Parts: sequence; structure tokens; C-alpha cells
Amino acid sequence: MKYTYSKVTKYDTIIRENEEGDNMIETIEVEINGKKYTMSKGKTLEEISKEFQKEYKYPILLAKVNNTYKELTKEIIEDSTIEFMDLTTKPGNRTHISGLTYVLIYAIKKLYGEDADIKVQHSLDKGIYIETNFRLTENKIKNIKETMKEIIVADMPIIRSTVDRGEAIKYFESKKDFVKAGVMSYITNEYVTLYRLGNYYNYFYNLMPSSTGKLKDFDLTYIKENGFVLQFPNVYQPGKIPAYKHHPHMFEVFQECRDWAKIIGVENSVDLNKLVSLGKINDLIRIDEILQSNRLLNLAREINKRRKEIKVVLMAGPSSSGKTTTSKKLCMYLESFGLHPKVLSMDDYFVERVDTPLGEDGKPDYECLEAVDLKLFDEQIKDLLDGKTVIAPTFSFVLGKKEFKRELSLGEEDLLLIEGIHALDPKILTNIPREKKYKVYISALTELNLDNHNRVSTTDNRLLRRIIRDNRTRNNNIEHTLKSWNSVRVGEEKYIFPFQDEADFTFNSALIYEIGVLKTYVEPLLYSVPKDSPYYEEAKRLIEFLRLFLPIPADVIPEDSLLREFIGGSCFHE
Repeated sequence: MKYTYSKVTKYDTIIRENEEGDNMIETIEVEINGKKYTMSKGKTLEEISKEFQKEYKYPILLAKVNNTYKELTKEIIEDSTIEFMDLTTKPGNRTHISGLTYVLIYAIKKLYGEDADIKVQHSLDKGIYIETNFRLTENKIKNIKETMKEIIVADMPIIRSTVDRGEAIKYFESKKDFVKAGVMSYITNEYVTLYRLGNYYNYFYNLMPSSTGKLKDFDLTYIKENGFVLQFPNVYQPGKIPAYKHHPHMFEVFQECRDWAKIIGVENSVDLNKLVSLGKINDLIRIDEILQSNRLLNLAREINKRRKEIKVVLMAGPSSSGKTTTSKKLCMYLESFGLHPKVLSMDDYFVERVDTPLGEDGKPDYECLEAVDLKLFDEQIKDLLDGKTVIAPTFSFVLGKKEFKRELSLGEEDLLLIEGIHALDPKILTNIPREKKYKVYISALTELNLDNHNRVSTTDNRLLRRIIRDNRTRNNNIEHTLKSWNSVRVGEEKYIFPFQDEADFTFNSALIYEIGVLKTYVEPLLYSVPKDSPYYEEAKRLIEFLRLFLPIPADVIPEDSLLREFIGGSCFHE
């Protein structure tokens, strides 16, 4: 049977000629952006996407085909619904970042030799902080950037390859990338997916673009002699690459955690898995818990040093950072210094539900600053500091209004500990001098990597925590959590992250061992997402990520651990 091709429309049509000479046109029906098209069977998504590229501001990077993400090299052989994605979507943005990382690695090896390499570290100001194993200068950063641009202009193909796992391990060992070889050793599949750029193979956890020509939007910013930031448009600011702004508190905390991880020899998933497989994980759990408690004790010491001037401690952080446990443990440490903290939540100062401002979607926006009765909040805190007694509100989420039942006053050794998403916003408590306020930013700043080129996202870490907690304490199924996560993230980008530099102290609530523990609780929930769910692909992505970690039992995790806030068994919550 032979195949010939004839142009009968703007799409190629495959004509099959059988032995009798009859012609049969093999076509399929596809739906794209709400419209149906007839086209030839066997066309790649890349070919199809070219007809629709003009509808997108950025290059198309991925497609969602019948509810499943596909790389553009995939052939379409059946009737399908197709949704194309550029970097303004979360899946497309992840692909864009992975593709840029590969181009970056390739450019560095081209410039400085095969032994030159990078270690992708952590997020930093809408970009990713990266370190090199060689000395950098601003001129070298400029050369790397120009070489990346040349690779992008060359539009080199990024070729997906299915490779025997043993051969992949041998390949990475030959390249002296023993961490990557270690990752391969913990994958149970007989075959693994690698990507080839030029004559260089690499492993990436995310899907990849089909070629380098789709990766035009990026920038590099020099930080220090072996560190720089890779920047790119993100889904929250897709129209531009924001000018880099350094966040010294955040950077120092990350560096501190990385240095500690290096000292104990747990820098990536391979190191962690080795401890699990050797039966030594319990020692790491105990050490990590002690370290985190010491960080909190240091915070209490800093507050105690200024006890005569500080009267208000303000705490904020993104969702699932462990703010509840952190604040309760901090209160215990402060009590040990003879201070008497009294806790207030800004959530109790919501305006009446009928007065809640509406968002752009026409729905009540409970996360905006205007959803808080700032006049009452500012007045009551000022009155408390002036020695007056107030009747503080408790917001009834059932009734949608404040109830005034709690009488509150401050003694000489008392201080207020206030928690809320707007707690770091300088627009609150403007009637109180700055020196009387101490601001704390809490976030799970994950210091663990999968390998040198694939990082563990702090956002994914928090999402895993939230899925488990929502299911356990709020009876919310996983699809509810995944559905609400985007609006949560939008709120964080607007109301929390812009004010992180206001903090006097940044507390890292991540535990280096926690992904292995979270895996045992969250995997069954992820597997419950049906294939026809709009959140199926996100669940599948997280499952694939967790496959790279061995499970860790929770037996020796102490009752006062921050992780217990999510997995259960906390002495503060149960």
C-alpha cells in the first residue's frame, strides 16, 4: 500500500490507494477554539498550530488534546478537541522555563566546555536564581545571553527520545552527572524520556517545546560571581519581563537553607532517597525539626530584645505556609521570655458580607484590602496600645457579619500578635509608629532540588500541603482545591508577595524531608481525579513529580511539628 499527498485544501490530505485503485481520503474532525475543522489524519500539532499562531501573542508551546497535554511533535490520528497554549498559560509557562533552561545549559557548555554546568536553585523575584560551577562576570553573562539568542534564532529542534533506563544511567555517568544518573536509578520504568538538543541529552520533569525558536522571551541578570537570575514573562505579568528587584531577606534565607543542606549532604531528591533506602531518615527528621524550632526561637529572641518598644507583631505569608502552627509556637517561645502575646486575626475584621467589594469577575473579592474594615481595625489596635479596653470582633462566616463578644486589653508585658494576608501591607496601622511594629514573613521556601537542572517548586510544595489539609479538615475534595488554587495564587501575587521586603524577619517553614511524607498522604487523592476532569492533567503532573521520591513514614514527626498542621496529629489543632 502506498501513500501520496495532494493539496485539496489549505491542509494536506492523505490519499490511500488500494489494490483496486479506489481512493479513500483519510481525514479527521478537530475542534479548535470552538470551531470545527476537517484535516488530514497524521498531521502533527506543530503543523496544525501554524494555522492558528496569529491568534496568539507568543509562540505556541503545547496543546491540550482531549483533555491531555501533548508536545507539538505529537501526531493527531483521531477526532480531537485541541487547545493550544503559549507562555501565558501555566502549562505553557512551565514548558517555556524548561526550554530556556536547556538552551542556557547548551549555551554555557558551548562557551566554556562540557564540564561547565549550572545548578537551578530557587525562585527569586519572578525569575529563577541559578548558580554556576565556574566564576561569572557581568561580561560572561552578556556572552551567555548572546549565545542563547543565537541558539534560539537557529531554531534547533528539541527531540524527545525514549531510552532504556540503564543506558540513560550510563550516559549521565559518562558525563559525570551523577545526580541525574541517581534520579534515573529511582525511576521504576524500564524506559525513560530524555530530550536531545544538538548532540547533548538531558532529562527534564516538564514537557518541552519542539524547538529553540519558540523561546525568544527571556533575560539574564548578574547577581554575584557564581550566581544570576533567569527571567521570563509569567502568567501574572505576561506582557513583559519586569525589571529585576533584589529581595535581600528572601535571598539570605534561601542561601542559609542551601548552605545547611550542603553541610548535611541532602541537596536533592537522590540524597533524600538514599537516606530513606538506608533506613536513616528518622535522624534527618529529628535534626530538621530541631533546626526549624531554633529558627523560631531566634525570632522570639529578636522580638524579646526590643520588648520595650515592640507592641505589635504582624505575620503574613502565602497559603499553606503553616502560619497557624508558627504563630502558636512563637507564642510559646515568647511566653518563655516572660512576654504575654495576645493573638488577633485580621479575618475577624472583614466588612459585613453585603459590603464586600466585587472583583473583576463580578464576584465578592474577600482577599482585597478593601474587604477589611480598616477603620475599625486601626482604631481598635491604637486604643489597645493606648491602654484602653476594646470589644474585639469575631467574624461569623455563617452569618456573614462581625459579632462583638471578646473583651481585650493589654498589660505591661503583653503584645499583640496579628495574622492576616495583609499584615505586611504598609497601608494598615498607619496611625502606629513603625518602631512599635515587628513584621514577620512566613513561607515554605523549599531548598530541595530534584537534580541540578530540575528544582522543587515552592508553589507545588504548598499546593500538596493544601490538598491534604483541605481534604482532612474541610471535607473538600481535591478537585475543589485545584479549582480554587488559581484564585488563591492571584491573591498572593497581589496582596502578599509585593510586601515581603517589609518584613523584619523571614521565616522558612519548609522542611527538607517533607515531600516524601506528603507523598504518602496526597497520592491517593491525586489518583482519585477522573480522566475527564479539567484538573486531571494537573493531578497527573503532581503524580509524576512525586514518583521521583521514596515515601517517608510520619511516625517520628513530633506533635508540635509544623507539618502536623497538614497531615494531622498536631498538639495545636487536634
